[in-house]
Amino acid sequence: MTRDEAESILKKAGEAGDTGFPLLEAAIACAIHDYPFRDPEPVRTLARNACERLKERIGGESPDDALAETMAADLRLNGDLLNYDHPSNTDIIDVAERRRGLSAALAVFYLHAAAATGLKAAGVDFPGHFMVRVETSDGPVALDPFSQGRLVLPSELTRRALRAGLTPHVADRLDILMAPVTDRQSLIRLQNVLFSRAIRAQDYEGAERSALRRALLDPDDHRPWLDVASAREKQGALAGAMDALSRAHGLEGREEARRSTTFERVRMRLN
Repeated sequence: MTRDEAESILKKAGEAGDTGFPLLEAAIACAIHDYPFRDPEPVRTLARNACERLKERIGGESPDDALAETMAADLRLNGDLLNYDHPSNTDIIDVAERRRGLSAALAVFYLHAAAATGLKAAGVDFPGHFMVRVETSDGPVALDPFSQGRLVLPSELTRRALRAGLTPHVADRLDILMAPVTDRQSLIRLQNVLFSRAIRAQDYEGAERSALRRALLDPDDHRPWLDVASAREKQGALAGAMDALSRAHGLEGREEARRSTTFERVRMRLN
């Protein structure tokens, strides 16, 4: 698959409704968009095995236990503590081959298998750490894909929220801490991680690609185009930055874009 083909898949995914969002294939397209011409079959094979194994476990165990045991015990998916910042931990193809990755990348397999087998699960965009919410007969519970899918108790969620800087009033609200996000938002969270890492590493081409993927996945959000513009400006691609800024302000019209300080600064540099 080429980068252009990956962009086409992401564009179609962005146009799909949240109920029909193709999480696994979109995640594969994101990985190949970064590094083209790789074989995505290890991802599909792992996902297929996860679905088959989870289907066998359902009924004999609680939904959260079945999901955690399938992913962590049967398939050996876990977080990479030794090389946390390594780029392979955010790449779904590398994650499938290594069975190690960040929570947001590992969660793709959790969420895909849950949806395919009828379990009710969703991502939780928790501050600083992505988790998976699973609906059980006793109510929703949170699993941590990075730590072998273990159950995260409400008291620990509150402690984590306080450490992340949330106010005590918010940190005690489990309905806020465990608010589910869509599969689209889960994949966008992973692209946000990639963007932040690329910016820190001054890899502005990588930052541009990750921001562009966010723009394709959520075409109604103007913010990714601002990040595309910023990354292009840092590369000296001023015409491209202007185009991205125009797209960012497209919903409000081009005149709004012209009133933007960033737009004007880039225009002056271009002229």
